[in-house]
Amino acid sequence: MVVKSELEKFGLHPVLVDLGEVDVSEALDKGQQEQLNDRLSVFGFELLDDKKSRLIEKVKNLIIEMVHNNDNQLKTNLSGYIASNIGQDYNYISNVFSQHESTTIEQYYTLQRIERVKELIVYDELNLNEIADRLNYSSASHLTKQFKKVTGLTPSHFKSLKHNKRQPLENL
Repeated sequence: MVVKSELEKFGLHPVLVDLGEVDVSEALDKGQQEQLNDRLSVFGFELLDDKKSRLIEKVKNLIIEMVHNNDNQLKTNLSGYIASNIGQDYNYISNVFSQHESTTIEQYYTLQRIERVKELIVYDELNLNEIADRLNYSSASHLTKQFKKVTGLTPSHFKSLKHNKRQPLENL
């Protein structure tokens, strides 16, 4: 909504405003692109004008959407999922991503999954087996190993840190 509003304030007519993608009916010159980028950067957005940057952004958005909004939806492998949704060869996508991000798609996917695990631990509604199942880990043990490798903490230690920071209401 912010992006659409700023585009309209800038005098543009957005045809499509979607996660990571905007289509406007007008063509912008370089100066207008810079002005629009400055306006959007105030809100934490930036214009991506080259194909590789847009490709990387699409991959990131797919992974974030998949991990954070579609729990337990990935029944195929990650590479097949990305390639089919983007419509390009996975090896090409993977090479572009790795060159520009200094990490692999798989590592980025793992980091997003661990962030989701942290959220679910903090919410304290699911046990570790349920979290592992929801995020398609083969087991809670595998989740624990990956969590410790990424964060340096076990999930139970992470959970205890959260509880140690909480103060009873009467102490506030």
